[in-house]
Amino acid sequence: KCRTGPLDIVFVIDSSRSVRPFEFETMRRFMMDIIGSLDVGPNATRVGVIQYSSQVQNIFSLKTFFTRADMEKAINSIVPLAQGTMTGLAIQYAMNVAFTTQEGARPLHKKIPRIAIIVTDGRPQDRVTEVATQARNAGIEIYAVGIQRADMNSLRAMASPPLEEHVFLVESFELIQQFGKQFQDKLCGVDMCVEQEHGCQHSCVSTPGSFYCECNPGYRLNADGKTCSPIDACADGRHGCQHQCVSTRGSYLCRCRAGYYLSQDKRSCTMMDYCSFGNHSCQHECMSIPNGHYCRCRSGFTLQPDGRSCRATDLCNGVDHGCEFKCVSTEGSYRCVCPEGQQLQADGKACSKCGAGHIDLVMVIDGSKSVRPQNFELVKQFVNRIVDLLEVSPHGTQVALVQYSSRVRTEFPLNKYHSADEIKKAVMEVEYMEKGTMTGLALKHMVEHSFSELEGARPLSHNVPRIGLVFTDGRSQDDISEWARKAKESGIVMFAVGVGKAVEEELRAIASEPVEQHFSYSADFTTMTHLVENFKLNICPEEGKGEMEIRSPCECEALVQFQTNTVAILQSLTEKNILWACSLAQMTARLEDLEKQMASKK
Repeated sequence: KCRTGPLDIVFVIDSSRSVRPFEFETMRRFMMDIIGSLDVGPNATRVGVIQYSSQVQNIFSLKTFFTRADMEKAINSIVPLAQGTMTGLAIQYAMNVAFTTQEGARPLHKKIPRIAIIVTDGRPQDRVTEVATQARNAGIEIYAVGIQRADMNSLRAMASPPLEEHVFLVESFELIQQFGKQFQDKLCGVDMCVEQEHGCQHSCVSTPGSFYCECNPGYRLNADGKTCSPIDACADGRHGCQHQCVSTRGSYLCRCRAGYYLSQDKRSCTMMDYCSFGNHSCQHECMSIPNGHYCRCRSGFTLQPDGRSCRATDLCNGVDHGCEFKCVSTEGSYRCVCPEGQQLQADGKACSKCGAGHIDLVMVIDGSKSVRPQNFELVKQFVNRIVDLLEVSPHGTQVALVQYSSRVRTEFPLNKYHSADEIKKAVMEVEYMEKGTMTGLALKHMVEHSFSELEGARPLSHNVPRIGLVFTDGRSQDDISEWARKAKESGIVMFAVGVGKAVEEELRAIASEPVEQHFSYSADFTTMTHLVENFKLNICPEEGKGEMEIRSPCECEALVQFQTNTVAILQSLTEKNILWACSLAQMTARLEDLEKQMASKK
């Protein structure tokens, strides 16, 4: 066998009419003898065959067969063309088609010899010199074999130099088979990898008169042409690995970071679901993360120090709950509650305001010198507490404010503001008038102006209640009876609130019937908070359902009753727990001292 290494060989066979059938058979045997001496295969020598006459026919290309048996079968199936002798056309086909990488020729940089063996028996009918030169310049080594009538000049024009090694003339077709053995020695030559020290790190490939080095799969030849380096298949960035690319010999594999596993596509990574192992012990929810898991509680719960159990969060202390009166924490949430006698509104936060319906309320406040600035601020706060009771809106309750002293001033009319916040802001900006106390003049102003339609009062035909609230701290300096009567006769429900030196007789004259429900009194500006609740119970009838007695907490009888009830409760608790006896006795003694002090003051 030829051991010189891989070759790309293409036989170019003349099948013109001058080649008789039995002579063509000797050409078949010549090709099969040469092939029989070669080490054929995809990584060894590759063989192709074309025949020509007036045209060129590809029998099989360099990429078609890789066993001698397949090649011999195809050669035995050739049917001669039996026409002219267009040798130049055949050389051009070999150069442009047969020796291309598309047809199976190895790339030129691999330095695998490209050999064309032209076998002809006559003179070419076209030009061969120019096209043969182009083929040789393209790296094709041409052997020209002439038989009998072949033209020697044409053979020399086609063959590669040196001509004495590439031009052969055989006297007859009978001698071509014997020539094949001699040609085989020429083709194979000396195995240069054996004859000299090649220095190849991996493998040496012999070529006619020379050799080259090759690397094993997964390595590339270095610039010295002898040593080899591993190919980093990850370096070009085309691996597609989601996490990590690991180079292997001539290839690569994808690898995932800790806590992930490689998906079926061998490129993407999927996080391990540690919660699916069933050993997390989380009370509520288990959340997988790379390298483990953690427990999470549902909304409204807090994770405990053990990292697994959950406990309801006191949301009332942790969020802006917005409850008007009181917030009560529940499991995972909270709810708003209202004081007894009030209902929670639809928003779940506000408590019910006055439900008696829409009203027009005019509040007339005393701004005389006797009130004093600091107490006037308390009066404004009192007014705003009343506003908090009401559902103020353009079509609901309207509020106006009038201040009087020696003269009367409308601070804002009924149609000025349409929300409680606007009214309360305006109230706090009211400036103290000082001077005298003309309560009668204030009542006249209220009747003639404040409850007029010009200032926003709704017509009487609309049946919207008109309520006047007069707040004073002393005796009036003018007559109040006439305009108090006219106010009530005009349909205004009058409330009178007195503080300090207010005269009860005047308050009763101002108040509507029943008088006891329409006037209130507080001895001091700082203790008039309970008057707001009294006012609410009278203008909101449904708020006063059931039995409820409104009494001043400072009255003696109320204090005595409070003491009696407290002592009874404390005695009951003492029976249940003897350990409390000492502290309870001290509290009882204090209450008795308080009773004695009040009795001495009477």
